[in-house]
Amino acid sequence: MLSNIRIVLVQTYHPGNIGASARAMKTMGLTDLVLVNPRQFPDSEASRLAAGAEDLVENARIVGSLEEAVSDCVQVVGASARLRSLPLPHFDEPDEMARELMEQASHDPVALVFGRERFGLTNDEIRCCSHQVSIPANPDYGILNLSQAVQVLAHELFTAWRRRPDSGYLPPRPSQERQPTREQLGHFHDHLRRVMRHSGFITQPHARTEDQLEALFARAQPSRRELSLLRGLLASLENHLPDA
Repeated sequence: MLSNIRIVLVQTYHPGNIGASARAMKTMGLTDLVLVNPRQFPDSEASRLAAGAEDLVENARIVGSLEEAVSDCVQVVGASARLRSLPLPHFDEPDEMARELMEQASHDPVALVFGRERFGLTNDEIRCCSHQVSIPANPDYGILNLSQAVQVLAHELFTAWRRRPDSGYLPPRPSQERQPTREQLGHFHDHLRRVMRHSGFITQPHARTEDQLEALFARAQPSRRELSLLRGLLASLENHLPDA
């Protein structure tokens, strides 16, 4: 579904914005990048600012017109900060756009189009679109860099996709570290008791103190690695004790 979503950049002026936009796309699972008459491309600045998304930059298709870029798409949304006088359907909220575009992308190619850094899309280019979308922002300063706009709308698309029941999306989880065995815990507590006695922390077996410490580590649930770290600390302390 995400592979059916195309990001189209029209006459991008700064090549670095192409790379930064590719990076924004890749973080959101989008890979289809089409460039309409970029001012300067290929360019090392585009690759540098891609920062891990160089493959999208290298595979970007260059075309001569917006019509060519979107000719096979069933829905084309033009991103514009300024509403034109054309009677195109307008998405007031980007999440509405994302859900609608994702629904269409389940069967056919769709496109999200971004214009030039300085003045966006022309009226003729807007006529190539089926819809418009704007990013709600501070009315006193609603200016976004091109790659920022790509990031915001790409995130909306990714969110709409991952919330679909058929997406199969699983958020990354930290790897679960192995828990120590009861034998390993027993050796640790024996070691702890030995160091406490050798250090003078307790001068004779003190069941209450030892039970409280066992309860503390039971609540903490240290992993095997953490338990090994604690054993190393105890061994280092033990080596510096006079009667060790």
